[in-house]
Amino acid sequence: MSSVAEVAAQLQGYDPQALSVAGVNEFLLRLVHSIDAPQQLPLFEALGRVLADDVISPINVPPHDNSAMDGFALRGSELRPGAPLQLSRVGTALAGVAWRGTVGPGECVKIMTGAVMPDGLDTVVPQELVKRLAQDDLRIEVPANLLKLGDNRRRLGEDLRCGEVALKKGAHLGPAALGLVASLGLATVQVQRRLKVAYFSTGDEILSLGEPLREGAVYDSNRYTLFGLLSRLGCEVVDLGVVRDQPALLEAAFIDAASHCDAIITSGGVSVGEADFTKAMMKKLGDVAFWKIAMRPGRPMAVGRIGQALLFGLPGNPVAVMVTFLAFVRPALLRLMGSSALLPPLLKAYSLEPLRKKPGRTEYQRGTVSTTADGSLRVKTTGNQGSGVLSSMVQANGLIVLHHAQGDVATGEPVDVMMFDGAI
Repeated sequence: MSSVAEVAAQLQGYDPQALSVAGVNEFLLRLVHSIDAPQQLPLFEALGRVLADDVISPINVPPHDNSAMDGFALRGSELRPGAPLQLSRVGTALAGVAWRGTVGPGECVKIMTGAVMPDGLDTVVPQELVKRLAQDDLRIEVPANLLKLGDNRRRLGEDLRCGEVALKKGAHLGPAALGLVASLGLATVQVQRRLKVAYFSTGDEILSLGEPLREGAVYDSNRYTLFGLLSRLGCEVVDLGVVRDQPALLEAAFIDAASHCDAIITSGGVSVGEADFTKAMMKKLGDVAFWKIAMRPGRPMAVGRIGQALLFGLPGNPVAVMVTFLAFVRPALLRLMGSSALLPPLLKAYSLEPLRKKPGRTEYQRGTVSTTADGSLRVKTTGNQGSGVLSSMVQANGLIVLHHAQGDVATGEPVDVMMFDGAI
């Protein structure tokens, strides 16, 4: 396990007083290593978990050639260009019951979706496209040039072959992945245990819900957004409440969290010149770097360890907390839980308004992304971009990411957007 100083020494041009967003993510990539704590879970309990090992298919999927739709199975070799094909039905193949009869030239079998293809037959014509020449479908005609050999047939193992990797280690088990594992006949799957993450807010000006409002104080919103962000990520959350600016209380909170959690997240107390003890306690108890990041919002941040627990000291402003979490903490926690999906993909959208931006820092502006009739994406800001304006975060469905070297953006120019779906 590398120390903060060792990681910093590996980075070219590392400057904790002027660190780029890319520099932060490179630092965290080197600092954070995945846990190795696999557990076997039933599928119904595995949603959202990260695979601790590859899932190998024990069978072919599908296990046999079968029909992709309701229709009539025939020999594709009997199809002739420009000529209709007349056939006599000699049986019916139902899903789950293999049809064992014999099919001769000029004959077909009525077949249901998913039914095993009868021996010798390799093509299916949809039932709604045939012409009935006799009652009970005993004689049908396939129109000319409608089919080619192999149409509407699912091949044995076309989805997965026996012994093939179905899902790779590090994959998240979403609804589709659960269905895939179930299609292999596997009732359990090996996943990494949930991360246990503690969080608390700091400051004498922070009020818990239920306390009367007083002059100079604000109600704590950060714990609730962090609860939501961590829960969406699938973490086991430990809420330590509001910790006052008293050394003994801060020390107890840090020591308690570090003793049984994988990570600790604080909000507030990491800015330069703040009259509290949070930074001093972080230095006393842990191996911590304090950064000024070239970004907006969210310039101050602390990262390191207390004991074996990762530490993230986030700014106090509500929007800055959410932006730094999405940009840095979420990818780091995903890496810690062994996920292969770290940084969210950025989409291209065209700005509906001019955006002011100074080169030399990365800016995250709250935006509303929409789709036009031609399928392209458009984005506009939600208005006031102040780091304390939480209502504009609620109105947004993504962040406009204006990169470090980027300057002003004119109306109609493309910008990158980071969508919130699945995160907030």
